[in-house]
Amino acid sequence: MELKSRKDMDPKYMWDVSHIFSSMEKWQEAFNLVEESLSKLESYAGTLGISASHLKEVLDTNFEVEEQFNKVYIYAMLCKAADGGDKDAQTMMAKVSSLMTKLGTATSYLIPEFLSLKEETVKEFLATGLLEEYSHYIDDILRSKAYTLDAKGEKMLAMLSDAAGATRNIFDAFTDVDMEFPKIHNEKGEEVQLTSGNFGVFRESTSRKVREEAFLTHFGQYKKYTNTIAEMYAGSVKFDCFFSSIRGYDSAAHAALFVDNAPLSVYHSLVEAVHSFLPSMKKYLNLRKKVMGLEKIDLFDLYTPMVAEVDYPMPYEAAKELVKKALLPLGSRYQELLDKAYSESWIDVYENKGKQSGAFSCGVHGIHPFIKLNYTETLDYAFTLAHELGHAMHSYFSSEKQTFANHHYKIMVAEVASTCNEVLLTKYLLQEEKDPMRRAYILNHFLEGFRTTVFRQTLFAEFEYKAHEMYEKGTPLTPETLSNTYKELLELYYEGAEIPEIMKYEWSYIPHFYNAFYVYKYATGFSSAVAIANKILETGDASSYLEFLSLGGSDYPVEELKTAGVDLCNPETVQSALKVFDDTITELENLLDPK
Repeated sequence: MELKSRKDMDPKYMWDVSHIFSSMEKWQEAFNLVEESLSKLESYAGTLGISASHLKEVLDTNFEVEEQFNKVYIYAMLCKAADGGDKDAQTMMAKVSSLMTKLGTATSYLIPEFLSLKEETVKEFLATGLLEEYSHYIDDILRSKAYTLDAKGEKMLAMLSDAAGATRNIFDAFTDVDMEFPKIHNEKGEEVQLTSGNFGVFRESTSRKVREEAFLTHFGQYKKYTNTIAEMYAGSVKFDCFFSSIRGYDSAAHAALFVDNAPLSVYHSLVEAVHSFLPSMKKYLNLRKKVMGLEKIDLFDLYTPMVAEVDYPMPYEAAKELVKKALLPLGSRYQELLDKAYSESWIDVYENKGKQSGAFSCGVHGIHPFIKLNYTETLDYAFTLAHELGHAMHSYFSSEKQTFANHHYKIMVAEVASTCNEVLLTKYLLQEEKDPMRRAYILNHFLEGFRTTVFRQTLFAEFEYKAHEMYEKGTPLTPETLSNTYKELLELYYEGAEIPEIMKYEWSYIPHFYNAFYVYKYATGFSSAVAIANKILETGDASSYLEFLSLGGSDYPVEELKTAGVDLCNPETVQSALKVFDDTITELENLLDPK
């Protein structure tokens, strides 16, 4: 079926960006206000030490402008995500990208100047109580003193940020708009169009022939452009390493984790913990091969349900109700907000021409979050809905409780709320479902959550760590070095499975690699979420978890998680989650192949 144009989609299943600005004219007015505010922000340079009240004025103004810019940016981003080929959206995004650089340049003096203030002056200002709202923000600045340049240096880096973002913008434009996929054959032998959005459906096909063709065709396109994409990714890595080096960090990884005030040991401990459970992954692959009756198991055999004969269609309206029921343990307020998300146009549901692939949630302080899906009628996408609603509620609770300066939670905790929802959905389905084969299907889905979110994301994390390390040590990032490095990791993580040669190009289609050292947080987030969901179900009390959701960015991630009862610095957090993975394999094995 040919995709519809954006203008032909049903508004009932589309987000309503007019909740941010009622028209493009209103957007332009807000854009102009931000632009006009730049001179005022710049005029504060050299005045931060006058008094505590004056510093409060500076910070108030800074965050007021930033909040307005945030709305301007998100409006443009949502329009472009909905239809990357829309000329107005492209223009808005280009303008807002330039404005972002100007804003960064206009405020580039702020942190260096604050750090130049005498320690006694800062203590005196804080003692007045006038800056209480900004206490965490100030603490975060102070700890970065060793890695902050002088005002001139910070201004230079701010001006360079627009160019640094070009690699991701080029990748998105190329893969979402310009790249076209060949047609493949469905289960009936009919020729159908492969797209980024429906690739996930074809890779779950019960027909081995269909999913193999989907994989070979999909990644064959990325192989075709591997030289171009390798240059894009190498450029991104080079910028990462440049920024970290010029600031004096030990490495790009060190710089990335410092943002969350997390030790690099968290990263390495995750990798070590996952490596120690690779025998469990092999155990899972062997079970999958046996149950599916395969002589060998390929990577393209991993996404289809083991229990192929189980029919589990999931229309969108049914998914909405299922998710609501599964999240009842989170309380009545959470239920009320789910109803608002469904009825008040927070969600853009179906794929259309030019729409960005995948799914995301984006919070807007003082308004509400927006969720992008490319919904297909499968149980997997019901889990995606639950996942993105977790992000959305995290944003909503944070926006409701925190000021703009403190509302934005760090990426390190960003995947906890989303994955907690997925775990609760799994537990609910297992609780309600009595049919052995459907239970097996759900258990398999839970195992796939571990495989794709803990094992696979840790594999990704190792790849990007190795890619940055290669560049930092002088090894050129070529299609060959990148692809061979990725293939070695596939062979390590999926020992016992066949690794088709085409799969070594899989790295080239992962957009998260352009936001370096992000993906490992999926794995730590999943591990934390398993612990939190189990605690809620055992105690019937979600209050500490809801408190965690309301913290936003008012504290450091590791400390915020402790509010929900999780200590991420303890390696047992990941290990205990992986023990659940191993136990679930055994449960599924007993269900499908009782002794």
